[in-house]
Amino acid sequence: MSGSGTRKPRGLCQPHGACATSGSCEVGRRGRWGLAASEDVAESRPGGAFPVGVIGPGTGSGAWRRSAAGAVAPGGTSRSSWVRLVWGCEHNECKPASSHRASLWAASAWISGIPTVWLWRAANAWSSSFSVWRLQWSAARISAASPSTRPSASQPFIPGTAPTPVSQPATFQQYGPPPTSAQQLTNHMAGMQIGSSTSAPPPAGLGYGPPTSVPPTSGSFTATGSGLYTSYSSSQGPPPVTMTHGLPPTSLSQGLSLAQPAFSGPPLSAQRLPQAPGFVPPPCSTGIGPSSYPPTTGAPRPSTMQGSQLPGQALTGLPTSQPNHVSSPPPHPSMSGPAMTGLQGPPPPTHPSQSGYQMQQNGSFGQVRGPQPNYGGAYPGTPNYGSQPAPPPPPKRLDPDSIPSPIQVIEDDRNNRGSEPFITGVRGQVPPLVTTNFLVKDQGNASPRYIRCTSYNIPCTSDMAKQSQVPLAAVIKPLAMLPTDETPPYLVDHGEPGPIRCNRCKAYMCPFMQFIEGGRRFQCCFCSCVTEVPPHYFQHLDHTGKRVDFYDRPELSLGSYEFLATVSYCKNNKFPNPPAFIFMIDVSYNAVKSGLVRLICEELKSLLDYMPREGNMEESAIRVGFVTYNKVLHFYNVKSSLAQPQMMVVSDVADMFVPLLDGFLVNVNESRTVIVSLLDQIPEMFADTRETETVFAPVIQAGMEALKAAECAGKLFIFHTSLPIAEAPGKLKNRDDRKLINTDKEKTLFQPQTSFYSNLAKDCVAQGCCVDLFLFPNQYLDVATLGVVPYQTGGTIYKYAYFQLETDQERFLNDLRKDVQKEVGFDAVMRVRTSTGIRATDFFGAFYMSNTTDVELAGLDCDKTITVEFRHDDKLSEDSGALLQCALLYTNCAGQRRLRIHNLSLNCCTQLADLYRNCETDTLINFLAKFAYRGVLNNPVKTVRDTLINQCAQILACYRKNCASPSSAGQLILPECMKLLPVYLNCVLKSDVLQPGAEVTTDDRAYIRQLVSSMDVAETNVFFYPRLLPLTKVDVDSDTLPAAIRNSEERLSKGDMYLLENGLNIFVWVGVNVQQGLIQNLFGVSSFNHISSTLNTLPVLENPFSKRVRSIIDMFQAQRSRYMKEHTVMLPSGSCAD
Repeated sequence: MSGSGTRKPRGLCQPHGACATSGSCEVGRRGRWGLAASEDVAESRPGGAFPVGVIGPGTGSGAWRRSAAGAVAPGGTSRSSWVRLVWGCEHNECKPASSHRASLWAASAWISGIPTVWLWRAANAWSSSFSVWRLQWSAARISAASPSTRPSASQPFIPGTAPTPVSQPATFQQYGPPPTSAQQLTNHMAGMQIGSSTSAPPPAGLGYGPPTSVPPTSGSFTATGSGLYTSYSSSQGPPPVTMTHGLPPTSLSQGLSLAQPAFSGPPLSAQRLPQAPGFVPPPCSTGIGPSSYPPTTGAPRPSTMQGSQLPGQALTGLPTSQPNHVSSPPPHPSMSGPAMTGLQGPPPPTHPSQSGYQMQQNGSFGQVRGPQPNYGGAYPGTPNYGSQPAPPPPPKRLDPDSIPSPIQVIEDDRNNRGSEPFITGVRGQVPPLVTTNFLVKDQGNASPRYIRCTSYNIPCTSDMAKQSQVPLAAVIKPLAMLPTDETPPYLVDHGEPGPIRCNRCKAYMCPFMQFIEGGRRFQCCFCSCVTEVPPHYFQHLDHTGKRVDFYDRPELSLGSYEFLATVSYCKNNKFPNPPAFIFMIDVSYNAVKSGLVRLICEELKSLLDYMPREGNMEESAIRVGFVTYNKVLHFYNVKSSLAQPQMMVVSDVADMFVPLLDGFLVNVNESRTVIVSLLDQIPEMFADTRETETVFAPVIQAGMEALKAAECAGKLFIFHTSLPIAEAPGKLKNRDDRKLINTDKEKTLFQPQTSFYSNLAKDCVAQGCCVDLFLFPNQYLDVATLGVVPYQTGGTIYKYAYFQLETDQERFLNDLRKDVQKEVGFDAVMRVRTSTGIRATDFFGAFYMSNTTDVELAGLDCDKTITVEFRHDDKLSEDSGALLQCALLYTNCAGQRRLRIHNLSLNCCTQLADLYRNCETDTLINFLAKFAYRGVLNNPVKTVRDTLINQCAQILACYRKNCASPSSAGQLILPECMKLLPVYLNCVLKSDVLQPGAEVTTDDRAYIRQLVSSMDVAETNVFFYPRLLPLTKVDVDSDTLPAAIRNSEERLSKGDMYLLENGLNIFVWVGVNVQQGLIQNLFGVSSFNHISSTLNTLPVLENPFSKRVRSIIDMFQAQRSRYMKEHTVMLPSGSCAD
């Protein structure tokens, strides 16, 4: 059965069973999300939206086979199974079918008075050289509400009640006349309900226990076409499930296709997820069927029964006492029934007289779908093989309001947790969301501003971790800036002996160390080793076993603190010199003619007074130096004793050296006059240059050699404009080729062109030379290669494509000011220690690693994060929990060697429900994005996308199978803490790195990939799901922001203005029908048509509305580590761009 999909307008996608004549569609880049779970494995579609199948018992006979020619012919195999199918999408676009997309068909018929729907689906599997279509068959039995006699579910079908298998051509023929409209199908189903009579045989697989009621405790939505929900009494409610702890999911229900001819198929074969070789999901991938899951510790697991159960056979299930669980009934009033868990059988009958559930937020969604293409309606009697396929009915779509709303989740968290301080004294406490403003009080665990985890309750065993597929990771921001009302880490000086440490694992003293023997010894909380307490550190214990000076020592009572390092922590047993900043300016033709050189020199005159300083120091201890370059390098002597600066030229770039030592790196205040004179002269000296070629690698080598000669660490600020094609080490060629996109060679676009820069980065790290790179390209620059040294040295890349003074000056100067003034740790080494049972196995971020444990950073600023993944190497204990200690050794801006320590204690669990209850979706998305962005270096982008989809499907399928209470066949179950996971993951899939648009350049993708790799959780949250505010609802008399709206095309109105920010850009969107007064107040023009499309900043107007909007933009700018570029977007049609 083949055919081309029907192209539909851009916007929200209709349910995929009804949006294309072939039943096969590919979701476009406008957005999509879906989840899958089947009897043995969760299967997903590479396109992004995919089916969810949950298998249970049913009955049927006959078979359908797909021939090599694409035809489908009936066979004679019988198979009992149940399937549940859910499709989900948000502002999607369907496209014609392709060879790597799964297809879905559904049909139903009345057979011997039994309404039965047979569903089957074709899932694709591929290998490294070819694609193979495989079929999966499943069936769902739907009992009618009428009291007519029904055969037992275990009875064979009576001959003559089903069409006789006949060899058919390569297209399906109808059985009887099709229904004329989707309404007929709805009416047809009105007398049917999901369920079974009391004499029907119970399902195979997980059984049922005594039915109990499951009251809803969180929100649910109905979708378009869905009816009222029905509730259940204690004797009619959903059956319990065999778990001692249940976690409240958000259930998302969607109706299946309605009355269709009945088919049966060959036995359903469990299939593994399609997995390309060489790319593995973050945790070890495992199957999710009952045979592949090890039993959860502490929770009895029912045995899997073979075949259907006999009538009256005892049933067992999971308890339903789940305080946060949301289990919504099916969406249609006539299809009401108790909810089903994954891999369970038909639910018990329901009664139409029951009262309905209240409408709830963030709950279930779905709709009743129309008939499937090329299938007829209800079975009328005698088969009619000659009729033609009926045209599909008008497709219906998901109600976007029924999808869990990030805006609502954010707002709820602000209301519930924003008013009270977050006290860190409780182990394993999940912090408020990053979007919530809250005060942190350190009482023994590090602030979430320093460390955030994907889960604050770690599985006790590796088998349980593999089963859940939830990555165990921490996003660490060691030098994070704290709000003014929070206390920065205290500095502890133990004098010449230095910090107190464990003799075995070298962990530093922390609140979790246990003092014994009257305080003379302490037992390490990480390795259990007992260490003598030095005499100078001895103190008696009180009646509780705590030291009497517990609250006087930060290392005993706080989660974050600093130690003053001794000389033994310094290179060559010598205290370091204060660091240096070297400004290296490209003076080639493009840089001079664009006005960039003059702009940089003018800004540096004043910026040098604002370099970072330590504590109450009157002036910065940082020394500065200056270099200009094109094909050759120019060094400047700015010694204070000189009347004028002196230039020294190095033309032998193949063997770089520093021509002077004394006078190159100087104190700003001492040499201010000479420095100002130099900055005045540089633009004039190169005003008439015609040199267009530049070098790059020798520039970094020169800076590194200068720092080495001065015996100090430091940072290079390089301002570069073009591809380095001049003859010199590190010369590059233009390799931009968009034809490689969506091919197996696409990964080469993210890889460096040569290994030279990786070796150079290694040398820079050894010297403590950090590189910050400011790029101003007018064409391809090869960011993937030039960015290697900044990335591996802990530096930062800034990119200003097609730089123009009028539009980009403010953004560049603000970025430069922030970059020069921010707190930086130089020549840093970080190690993460863990308690017995887990260990750090993988690291993500901008750094270099020469071994498996130490993260080396030439520089680490207050905006950078290091993401650490953990794996089990032994069993954990619920009583002792798990501990993390991050120790960062660095040199501050004054040249002082310090150790910053962050400690965090986590809970451990033996129940999967406890794991899912304590997850944090924002941190999980941060980790998955970084994992995927690193994966594109060595794997095709399509493989990376599929791995993300499969990972998400497995996480949620495991939850449904092991934790969720029973739910109906039309629902998708989401944990309460992960209800936004599909939406956010879809945003990652639509990002420029994984799915670029036509306007996204290769350099843009490489730039974003490196940028996201060091982002913290707050930055990735707004980057992948931007903040969208309606400006027409701004209250000019209040400091509160208008309520944000969801990022959907439908939300935009022609009569409104909107402000959107994603951490890199700010857009002011203007609809064509906006009131003229608002346009006048904000833009200073009389009408929509007079607004300049090139406007990059709002005019300063003296009216309340203009002041309030500009204050909102300024507030957003202050919250971000980079100055966001402002855009004004005209919306004449009221539609939004991607």
